[in-house]
Amino acid sequence: MTKRNSFFLVAMAAAVIVLMASGFSRSVRAQEHVAESGMQLITLGTAGGPLPQKNRTQSSNLLVVNGRLYLIDAGDDVTRRIVQAGYDFLQVSKIFITHAHSDHTMGLATLLVSEWEYQRRTPIDIYGAVGTEALVRGAIQYLTPNAEIRWSEGKRTPMASIFHGHDVAPGLIFQDENVKVTAVENTHFHFTPDSPGYGKYKSYSYRFETPGRVVVFTGDTGPSDVLTELAKGADVLVTEVGVPDEIIDLYKKNGTWQKRPPEEQEAFLRHMHEEHITPEDVGKMATKAGVKMVVLTHLLPSANPDDDYRRYVDATKKYFPGRVVAAKDLMQF
Repeated sequence: MTKRNSFFLVAMAAAVIVLMASGFSRSVRAQEHVAESGMQLITLGTAGGPLPQKNRTQSSNLLVVNGRLYLIDAGDDVTRRIVQAGYDFLQVSKIFITHAHSDHTMGLATLLVSEWEYQRRTPIDIYGAVGTEALVRGAIQYLTPNAEIRWSEGKRTPMASIFHGHDVAPGLIFQDENVKVTAVENTHFHFTPDSPGYGKYKSYSYRFETPGRVVVFTGDTGPSDVLTELAKGADVLVTEVGVPDEIIDLYKKNGTWQKRPPEEQEAFLRHMHEEHITPEDVGKMATKAGVKMVVLTHLLPSANPDDDYRRYVDATKKYFPGRVVAAKDLMQF
């Protein structure tokens, strides 16, 4: 066999391998879930707080409307959860961040770079209050060394040309043929004048109006009349919930509470009581707003890693007669 023929055969074999790999990739992608018409809600991550939990990832929800994917928050491991839910993470192009706490944003950079690795060229828009644009710029800076290394692999799409952060004011922030998204400022943040966040950062709740159903995401919040108004008549209220005494008892048992100085303990107590809502708060808000269903999420750590939070459901139902579910990761509604 001549060297020329040998080279030709090697080249042909390489081409076949590339084609097979490409076909395999398309086959795998074809097996992913394709949403039918209508609306579906998936609670991708249901854990609250910045600390990792054994059986739950942090806050993120996926709304699928007529096959289009809308992501609300991007807690840790959100990309993997999207795949585990049977959806194509490459189809996520609209992301809505309720606030800039790490348990709602920790997975954002991973999702963005995962899409970039496939050299996506259509824009990915990330909406939220002040700080969202900074989060996206920070993600790009963090991912730049990887992008510069992969330039030699032919991956030369500038990340800044596809990742677009948008700091938006309360009101109508986005609308297309599938969803109308309205934001209000809630009561999650109470900054003191000496805080670097004073007068700067805000926390949002979102109302998604779709052709079939209305879904409201509270994000993190304390009791709020503005949020109750936003939730009026919603089909589904996806809400954070927690019991301050439970998390403090847990911290006391594991010894972390005693290590905190008194001023930090006081600040944490104020944060939990003023900037979060209890099951009783949820029940009263849901009844006043006339929502049809409540999904409890952002569930705080428990001494029992397999906790089903049934007590939260029962406490909510004392004030709300409709259906209440304590969500788990990857539940679908």
